[in-house]
This record gives sequence, C-alpha cells and structure tokens, in this order.
Amino acid sequence: MTGEELHALVERLYPICRSITGDGVRRTLEIVGEHLPLTVTEVPTGTEVLDWNVPKEWNIRDAYVKDSSGRRVIDFRASNLHVVGYSVPVSGTYSLEELRPRLHTLPGRPDLVPYRTSYYAETWGFCLSQNTLDALDEGPYEVLIDSTLADGSLTFAEHVVPGRLPDEVVVSCHVCHPSLANDNLAGIAVAVALARRLKEPRYTYRFLFMPGTIGAITWLALNRERAHLIAAGLTLACAGDPGSLTYKRSRRGDADIDRAVTHVLRDRQHQVLDFSPYGYDERQFCSPGFNLPFGSLTRTPYAGYPEYHTSGDNPGFVTPEAMADTLDALTEVVEVLEGNRTYLNLSPYGEPQLGRRGLYESLGGRSDTKAAQLAMLWVLNLSDGEHSLLDIAQRSRLPFAAVKGAADALLEAGLVKEKA
Repeated sequence: MTGEELHALVERLYPICRSITGDGVRRTLEIVGEHLPLTVTEVPTGTEVLDWNVPKEWNIRDAYVKDSSGRRVIDFRASNLHVVGYSVPVSGTYSLEELRPRLHTLPGRPDLVPYRTSYYAETWGFCLSQNTLDALDEGPYEVLIDSTLADGSLTFAEHVVPGRLPDEVVVSCHVCHPSLANDNLAGIAVAVALARRLKEPRYTYRFLFMPGTIGAITWLALNRERAHLIAAGLTLACAGDPGSLTYKRSRRGDADIDRAVTHVLRDRQHQVLDFSPYGYDERQFCSPGFNLPFGSLTRTPYAGYPEYHTSGDNPGFVTPEAMADTLDALTEVVEVLEGNRTYLNLSPYGEPQLGRRGLYESLGGRSDTKAAQLAMLWVLNLSDGEHSLLDIAQRSRLPFAAVKGAADALLEAGLVKEKA
C-alpha cells in the first residue's frame, strides 16, 4: 500500500464512532477485514479477565444540544467527539448553568473540541470548543443522548501470518478511539499494510486490532498459556504525524525487539525512550507477571503534540509521507528480526583466504565493495556462537543488510554454519 492508500484508509475510518465496545468497533473491523482476513472474537459482558471484567456494551445513534430556535449548537452528527464516550441516555431540558458541569472544553485551545470518555463510571456529557461555549446564551436547551449501555460483548480481531516457527512477532494497535486520525487510525492503516507485505516469514506474525487497555487485558487473559510464544512485540500508534519516530523500550530493555528497532532507527531522526508503565498496551504485555519483550513505536509520543485527543487530530494532520515512512521503518525491523542468526566460523585460526573462494571477485565493480568486504571480516571475526548478526551490525556500525549479505556469502562458501 502506498502512502496515499494508507491515507485513504484513514479517511474512510475517520467518521466512525468507536469506543471500547460496540458497533463502531465492529464496523471498523469490517473495513479492516476488506484488506486482511480476520478472526473476530466477541467476549461477553461480565467475563472475568485477569483483575478486570468485560464492561457493558455502549452504542449511540444520535446526540445534541438544541437552543430555543431548534438549532443544534452541539451536534453528534457533525463530530462524534461532541459526546463524552460511554454517556448514558439523556432526554430533558436544561439551562446553561445546569449544563456547565457536563460541558468540556479546552480554554487554551479555544477552537478545538476535546476527546473525553467515562468508561467505568455511568455519567454523561458533551465536548465542544471554548469558542462555541462562549457564544451560548443562558438557554433553556433541549438535550438528547440517544445511547444504550447494556449487556453485550467486547470485540477484537486477529490476523495471523503463519511462519516456519511457532514463535510469534505481535503487532498490536488500538481500535477504540472515535474520530482521531493519528491516534490511532494511522496505526491501524500501517499495521494493515505491514501485514500485507509479509510473505512466507520465518516467524509467525500476529496482528491484534483491539480496544486499548481492556482489549489487551482480555486478549492476555484468553491467551495466558501461550503468551510465552511471543518472541517480540510492538504496539503501534500515532503513526502518521509529521514528527520523527519514537521508540519506547520494553520492560526488559535489551530484548531483541529493542535492539532491532534501535538499530533500524540509528540512521534516522528519532528518539529512544526507556520503559515506563504509562502509555499504550505495551504496559499490559510488559506487566511483571508476563514481562514480554514488547516495545512501542510511534512518531510523536502520546500527548506530545497539541492536536492529541482533540478535533485537531483529523485526516489533515496525518500525511501519506509520514505513514509511508513508519511503514518502511517497520519493514526494516521485520527484515532484521527475520534475518538475525548466530553463526560459527569454521575456519577460526587466522583469516581464511577469501579470494581463493571467489568471495572478493564476486563483489567486483560494486560501489559498496569495501563495505561488503568489511562486513565479511566482521562476520568471520565475531561468528563464535556468541554473537548474532544483529550484534555484529551494531558493533561494526554497518547496515544489517550488509552483514546479512556477507553471512549468506560465507555460508554458501562453507566458511560458517548456523549455530544449532
């Protein structure tokens, strides 16, 4: 998928009202399912999942605040951000004074509408710009929230690309936010594109499309006995803003996924953050009982840009170029994970004669001949059964692809073998 195709998917998903449960999540997954075969799971309300319970399902059809002339001064149909997520049904007449405690604005960004939710406390409210609020008279106002909060289920979906190994690389992205393009429709789009690029991989790749926090907790509860198969994992969010890439390490700090991502980002503008238990769903996978090798990849981190959790996070805020760049970086990470091996030098006493085996000649005329030769020498020197190709790439400061290419040539020449 091109950057333009990624952006088109974001635009298509943008109008849907999503939350941690409900038909908005299902519709989102239906659209994702047009691009990838998905296995969809419904977990009933009340199901115990680790220390939590699956909440009631929330759906909404309409909501508004009308002035005395019948004009919708706050209108769910104009933007689903106008309603506090999980608002209970309401129908009545209120003065502005009565409404004020239930009206949420951003005084410092008076033209933007904030995103607010109340998943686990039954209440209701509206979000609007400060400019809109300042223009309201004292009322009265007709108020309607046509919603339901009832027993139902939590919905999540998985796409699996089988590999030669049962060990899994997991990519997780949250599908619970309403009309927020960067957080996290861009992440969904990039995950879809990455899944479509994978062809007969070494690892098994599992893509999780699920609500934030409670979705990850539910998935872990249902897959507790097989979580040990996760060899590497990434939460993917905020994948389309103009900022540089940011990686947050796993709780382990030095897992293969940590080293693979930091190696790929080495020659890009980026920042690397140490693990923190605050963030996206990596904090569930990295909880001490699981302690899985799970990092987080974003561009600008959550809450790090003014448009975060506001109406400013719209399709115009994300760019095809940024999403394509995120996708390319992830593709390189996959190439590192797929290609990483540990070898043994079969001629460890002195440097073997590479020219006699045609290894130097095979590189003749290439602009990167010197780098390729240097990569061979590094692979030979560090192929002692203790250093992986990623170790060698990091120590030599050479591109992983050059180190992998050198190892392939040495393997074909019979100078190294893969460590069992």
